[in-house]
Amino acid sequence: MESMIKRLEKRSTAGNADTSNGSNKHCFIGPVDGNQNPARRFKPAHPLISAGTLGVANRGRLIQALYDMGASSRVELARVTGANRATIGGIVQPLINQGILVEGDVVPANRTGGKPATKVWFSRQAKPICAVLLMPERVRASLVSLEGEIYAQHDADLTTDLKDASDGFQIVSTCVEEAIASAHLPVLGIGLAVAGGLNAAKGSILAMDLTPCLHGFPIEAELTKRFGVPVCIDPNTRALLVGDRWFGQGRGQRNFAAVYVGESLGAAIYVDGHLYRGAAGEAGQIGHTIVQLNGRICRCGRRGCWETIASLQWLRNEAQARGLPQPGSLDAGRLVSLAKSGTEGAKELLQAYAFNISVGLANLQQLAAPNCITLHGDVVRGGKWMLELIEENFRELIFNPADKQITLAPGDSEDVASLRGAAGLVLAELLDVII
Repeated sequence: MESMIKRLEKRSTAGNADTSNGSNKHCFIGPVDGNQNPARRFKPAHPLISAGTLGVANRGRLIQALYDMGASSRVELARVTGANRATIGGIVQPLINQGILVEGDVVPANRTGGKPATKVWFSRQAKPICAVLLMPERVRASLVSLEGEIYAQHDADLTTDLKDASDGFQIVSTCVEEAIASAHLPVLGIGLAVAGGLNAAKGSILAMDLTPCLHGFPIEAELTKRFGVPVCIDPNTRALLVGDRWFGQGRGQRNFAAVYVGESLGAAIYVDGHLYRGAAGEAGQIGHTIVQLNGRICRCGRRGCWETIASLQWLRNEAQARGLPQPGSLDAGRLVSLAKSGTEGAKELLQAYAFNISVGLANLQQLAAPNCITLHGDVVRGGKWMLELIEENFRELIFNPADKQITLAPGDSEDVASLRGAAGLVLAELLDVII
């Protein structure tokens, strides 16, 4: 593990110049002049597995199999991965020696006289990860164990009147420092989920509503400099998907999507066993897909984006127009409560909100065909009734509503999923798991 940390630190201190490798890096193809070798235009997102990296790749696959299956014996891991027991033992034992895995319950011998086996799982004594969720008005830092347990949470407000990026960074870094100080061991790294525009390749914030002082701030490099540990950064929507993949509904899935519904709408897609990022990491802007050709003007300047009919802002504007109480703070949870209490207009608004959300989900399903879509954000607050209304409309809108393989599932609460996902970003880097 120490050698992996040093390797990641080397990549980080290089200013992220090498974007051809690593799960948070991208593949860029630029123009070529007459004196340049055309082959240099093409850089594989992930290099071919060579003899020297085969062991690293196998270790990553075994770790992911453990997260998918839970505590497992070496025999079970061999069966699932298709490797022999000697290969599994050669991967598992060093991880036990490094304190990452630990042996636990004994598996009884089978009736044919096989030898008893022990299950291996992640050690409670392993170094934790510091996970950070950076929102427009708030920052939350916590420690996350290799099992996904979240503890030592510390919060701080990011006020709108901050004038200088150094002031904003001081608030963030103090929150991180307090979380790390709660650990009895050094942390493996820092994972950062950002609810705003982000250049993940450069590790800088492009834009954050209500916190303009952080626009353009190289937060990844500054956190690395401040704490001297590997730092991984990604947009919050992708962190939600990574959290689902490591610890939630996405375990064992090869094709699924995570969708966030709130002040904005976003999605992340996991295709054939890999997180799809798109050119320059721009994939997932689902809130700005067109659903009404002559619809309302979106904040992006175009008309008819999905965000104009399914965000919290749309819900609150509609609540005000329909005369519902306290429209400025309405969310799905309170809307469901109003509908259950018989408040005039609440049930109709709930049905409209659910239908509008299902429109974008159906478009996502028809395009990418994920087996599962996990929902995060405001929709989860609406509970079972809200989810049932969305699913009913969703199945009427998709091309093959009888396909029972398509599931809609609520994700963990937003902060839990984001923090676990931020930790998952670090795990993927340190354990060489390609996400």
